[in-house]
Amino acid sequence: MTARAATVRAHANIALAKYWGKADIARNLPAVPSLSLTLKGMRTTTEVEFLPELGQDELFLNGARALGKPRERASKLLSEARSLAQVATFARVRSHNDFPTASGLASSASGFAALALAAVEALGLRLPLERVSALARAASASAARSLYGGYVELGASAEHAAPVAPPEHWPLKMLVAVTSEAAKDTGSTDGMQHTAKTSPYYASWVSDAPRLFAEVKAAVLAKDFARLAPAAEQSALAMHASMLAASPALIYFRPATLAVIEAVRAARRAGSACCFTIDAGPHVKVLVEPSSAAAMQRELAGVEGVLRVLESEPGPDAQILPGGAAELSP
Repeated sequence: MTARAATVRAHANIALAKYWGKADIARNLPAVPSLSLTLKGMRTTTEVEFLPELGQDELFLNGARALGKPRERASKLLSEARSLAQVATFARVRSHNDFPTASGLASSASGFAALALAAVEALGLRLPLERVSALARAASASAARSLYGGYVELGASAEHAAPVAPPEHWPLKMLVAVTSEAAKDTGSTDGMQHTAKTSPYYASWVSDAPRLFAEVKAAVLAKDFARLAPAAEQSALAMHASMLAASPALIYFRPATLAVIEAVRAARRAGSACCFTIDAGPHVKVLVEPSSAAAMQRELAGVEGVLRVLESEPGPDAQILPGGAAELSP
């Protein structure tokens, strides 16, 4: 096989109805349905190059060579793609995030979505997007959703994600209150397994999550913010309640996390159309109607412990880029 390469840009997604827990650990199938918003302003660009001279897969993240578990996860996905293409050539992967990595901002979602599509393209496979989504899901369940733009769902035990509404359906703003630049202590996969094994609240979370998902989906389709806000916030807090009840407790919040929650609640009481959601990390994502975005951004920037505020909006499908990505060279 001669050297072949492809470069893909995928976008992070933030779940409004949360995913937490696995129905099948070996196959990486989600225990609950989720619904997310793909974000235009949080991007991963990944180049995959299959090179006959390599003796193993190589991974570079943000310019630094990655070993251990990150490389193993990437290599597993690449092996699945190689099996589909019936080739044995190893690959060099160069990936760059323009937002904090492994800190609860869905870098694994955009990262594995970009890797899956770039590997498929570089190998010359012609697969439907659903199949690429399934390939990404096997590495990171939330990555299945980052193949699609706008509002996206991933059903319980689903093999792949599916679009719910395009970006232009409801052009809300998403403000991300960044409270730390550090990687989180416990990754999502380990955190999910720990919660499932030790939390007495995990079964209740799995039982009630479909109701919250249905409410979030209905609100998104109807563009009903007053209906979306309580359902999205309850989904996030119910997920974290199951973590907090684990033994030992899994605590992703920082003092600034709680301070931002209170600021959002106060703004909503004052008449702003806004609500919060929190993934497995310390950052708070605030969904707002465009008319409330500027005032909300100023409010969040003034909260003690908030390092910066990222602003985004609904983003597109993952995209195959023309040419290469020389700036990603290790």
